Amino acid sequence: MDKTKISNLPRTPGVYLFKNKAQEVIYIGKAKVLRARVSSYFKKDREERIAALVPEIADVSVIATKNEAEALLLEAQLISEHQPYFNVLLKDGQPFVYLLFTETNAKNSALPGLEIVRNKKKKGIYFGPFIQKGQARRVHTYLVRTFKLKLCNKKIAAGCLDYHLDLCPGNCRGNFDLEAYRFRLSLARQALEGDHKAFVKTLKAQIALYNAQFLFERARELQGYLTNFEQIFHVIRTRYHERKYESETAIATAPVKYKPTPKPEVAAALQKLLNLPIAPRTIDCFDISHFQSQAIVGSCIRFHDGVPVKDKFRRFRVRTLTQQNDYAALQEVVLRRYRPVGTPFGSGETSARDKNLAFVDLPDLILIDGGKGQLNAVLAILPHNAVCVSLAKREEIVYGPTVPQGIPLDVKKETGKLLIALRDYAHHFAVSYHKVRRSKNFEI
Repeated sequence: MDKTKISNLPRTPGVYLFKNKAQEVIYIGKAKVLRARVSSYFKKDREERIAALVPEIADVSVIATKNEAEALLLEAQLISEHQPYFNVLLKDGQPFVYLLFTETNAKNSALPGLEIVRNKKKKGIYFGPFIQKGQARRVHTYLVRTFKLKLCNKKIAAGCLDYHLDLCPGNCRGNFDLEAYRFRLSLARQALEGDHKAFVKTLKAQIALYNAQFLFERARELQGYLTNFEQIFHVIRTRYHERKYESETAIATAPVKYKPTPKPEVAAALQKLLNLPIAPRTIDCFDISHFQSQAIVGSCIRFHDGVPVKDKFRRFRVRTLTQQNDYAALQEVVLRRYRPVGTPFGSGETSARDKNLAFVDLPDLILIDGGKGQLNAVLAILPHNAVCVSLAKREEIVYGPTVPQGIPLDVKKETGKLLIALRDYAHHFAVSYHKVRRSKNFEI
């Protein structure tokens, strides 16, 4: 494990991902201060329980979050998704629960209701996600009891037993007051989305009143609810959602096995191999991903001296296409990547006049995941000072204006390893985003 990399980690909350030599994620953890937490694993006086983990650590990736609450939620999400070998907790099932105000209720489809659920499949208004399931359930219980929201599927003229115990709103009765029920449901929702400080203040005042009246059992019960609400409100204020760090996650989990070698040698060798005007130290790579013309997306990743420059990574939802066309998709994402901000983007049609547009942040070399067709499509819209080649899959052949017949890569040499690593990284980034777009399209 490179100690220099640890010393460059941020001093912020976040999630860290340890990887083995095969670039597989083997452990995921959260931290209040990422640099301090990761470095603690490599101290001589480390805990015995991590002794088996440390020898397997070859690399680390981190995702910085805004606060510890987000780090806790992101950790649970990533452990559930990636199932790392050394993580014991949070592996099974859905790690979160949500409080859901539904449009229809399972017990009475004509009525809305308040439920606690594990997946966001129903229509309605969600609060969460919450990892402390017990706290969420107790908050749900408090709201149901306080606002009398416990529905039943009975039909009893005089009302069911829960109704007479003041637990059921009376939907079992023929003269059920629907408007009063809807009003109480809206109050319960306001308790979660409104002024949290005012709500907590009200609970504390009620606790003080119970204590003054020597109703200590009621005060103790309400104190328990207060603790749960304060934690739930803290999570709600973070505004966390399961796709908040999807881009950072795609980067952190990318299986890049390439290790950069001395800078001038590889750049010079690549210049000689491809007969380029300069030795390319900064290289961008583009890829397109889709499934049967659905959720067409593109990615662009950048390496400088063989090292990923993650703040220069970009992903694109292709706007101008509804049917599969890799050439047009590449033209769109390349133009959007290098055009200045604010430059109008048209219908997706390209022509020679595009070459007169201003382009910014061009790298020394642009690499396209594809063959001659993809390369020619991109060359048609790039300015004359841009240098571009393509890398065909399987054959691992590079095509470019200076090597029109193509040059097979030697996968054992550093030039071959670098270009393949770029291609694989861009592919991973594009596929990760494509999966996200597809899941959004199929959500209910």
